[in-house]
Amino acid sequence: MMKALRVSAAWKPKVGYALSEHERSTGRALVSSQVYAEPRVEVTEVPIPRPAGGQVLIRVKACGVCGSDLHLCERNADGYVAYADHAKLPVTIGHEWSGVVAEVGSEVTTLRVGDPVSVEPMNWCGECTACRTGMFNQCTALEEIGFSIDGGFAEYALSWPRYCWTIDALAKAYPSEDALFEAGALVEPVGVVYNALFVRAGGFLPGGNVAVFGAGPIGLAAVALARAAGAATIVAFETIPERRVLARAVGADEVYDPVALGRDGIDPAEVVLDRTAGVGVVVGIEAAGIGPRSYPVLERIVGVGGKIVQVGIGTEPTPLLLVRLQQRGVSVYGSMGNSGHGIFPGVIRLMAAGRLDLTPIVTARYPLAEAIAAFGR
Repeated sequence: MMKALRVSAAWKPKVGYALSEHERSTGRALVSSQVYAEPRVEVTEVPIPRPAGGQVLIRVKACGVCGSDLHLCERNADGYVAYADHAKLPVTIGHEWSGVVAEVGSEVTTLRVGDPVSVEPMNWCGECTACRTGMFNQCTALEEIGFSIDGGFAEYALSWPRYCWTIDALAKAYPSEDALFEAGALVEPVGVVYNALFVRAGGFLPGGNVAVFGAGPIGLAAVALARAAGAATIVAFETIPERRVLARAVGADEVYDPVALGRDGIDPAEVVLDRTAGVGVVVGIEAAGIGPRSYPVLERIVGVGGKIVQVGIGTEPTPLLLVRLQQRGVSVYGSMGNSGHGIFPGVIRLMAAGRLDLTPIVTARYPLAEAIAAFGR
């Protein structure tokens, strides 16, 4: 037996929500906030899983707390989970994780017991039209570790070799075991931004200015990657003081509290335009999922030929004056996931080379038995 952090809820589709045939046949909700009610979370004892022929069993060494994890545990005012994406409950949560291969199935030839690995959470099928055209993150049969299959807030977790990347290369940059596996767990959130900024949106030329909305883990990764890619000026917006400090630590030049600006009658868009000598930004990264508040600023600060990259997940309709974007030839890119395109190995190489270090954003460490306290913090 082993400890695991499990989330369960009642399958109770809202009145007016039409279940798809896929949802009925698989028991997996495509919009969890419309289907799962009264979520409950607890650290409990479950059997240690055994790997099938093509699987590997990984002893988890580090797992990060993501905002999506919190949303899956939280209740909206109507008692339903706050998480809007797909899930199949009950499940062991956690998708930002790394560990050591503890056991390999009889068919596995590419990994060995003892290998340190970082693990992709997006378990794409490789057979649907999306996968066959290289868009693994849009897989129509996608399973996701920590949401629809058991994840990393456990002593052990299963995966398949095609989703595992060795992190041996990080040992020199992170000589202590704790730091090595914390860096390994950070590959996943950094990979989300790498996919959004460079794969989906095509990146930007060095010397461009960048704005980042939200300085949670994804926004902080966006700041660090923009700095590594040669941004001239990086302006970030964040309401939480601790995160504003972290944004500066990983590379932001200016960090503002938009609420405080509003109280003082200061226009956030004018702040960015002043800081960039009226040029604006080549990329605006929305990492907060608060479109109704961020887009009225984004549509004014992105310069000619610039890009808006949507990586935060929100549920509110977003007002957008499209003509402002059309006049300047601005493109909007939506992005989810971090699979394919050499994303994981690219992030690992940047970390190993010392050009990217997100370990300063690790603000606390908890043993698995105290995972609920970590979520509370």
